[in-house]
Amino acid sequence: MLAFRCLNYACQMAIRPIRITGDPVLHTRAHDVTTWDAQLHELVYDMVDTMRAAPGVGLAAPQIGVPLRVFVWEWTDERGETHEGHVINPTLNRGPQRRGRPHPDDDEEGCLSVPDFRYPLIRCDNVVLRGFTIDNDPLQVSASGWLARIFQHEHDHLEGLLYIDRLPWRTLFRARRDIKEEGFARPGLSWMPGLDSFEGSAGDSGENSEKP
Repeated sequence: MLAFRCLNYACQMAIRPIRITGDPVLHTRAHDVTTWDAQLHELVYDMVDTMRAAPGVGLAAPQIGVPLRVFVWEWTDERGETHEGHVINPTLNRGPQRRGRPHPDDDEEGCLSVPDFRYPLIRCDNVVLRGFTIDNDPLQVSASGWLARIFQHEHDHLEGLLYIDRLPWRTLFRARRDIKEEGFARPGLSWMPGLDSFEGSAGDSGENSEKP
């Protein structure tokens, strides 16, 4: 695991703009990382800084306009235990997914790239995340519950999917209408944590720390 601190005094973390749905980078499969270098370290640190400023519990590289298979997470569970980390070139093995309708509260999810909106979505309760650290060391994390949801949400970003793409068709229709009315779903839109303000950026679940 990466401790989210700058290990080199020359490292300067920075908050980057978060792309909004409609930007092509969010709807295209990200590329594998092939070079482990200082730029990769800078990317991961910037992603952590941006995630915290949003605030969120996860962030994928395409959300800041970088089409690479990288995501970070930081979430504190109901026991007060903090789960944090990063992964490069991840794979995700999903457990069974329950059937039925999503619970309007327990399954509510949001996304920093779809600010201001939240919709319920059923996810798998258990997953195994595998990949590599920024030092090219193997990584494996088993997760359940909300952490498993975070991993699925962020991994989807690397596949060019937003969580709204997985919504049941009735909810998807409503989501698309809401997004269109908001003026999203077109290229070139972004927002800057710390400068711009969205209601959703202070209350999202799935990518936000306020609702586990």
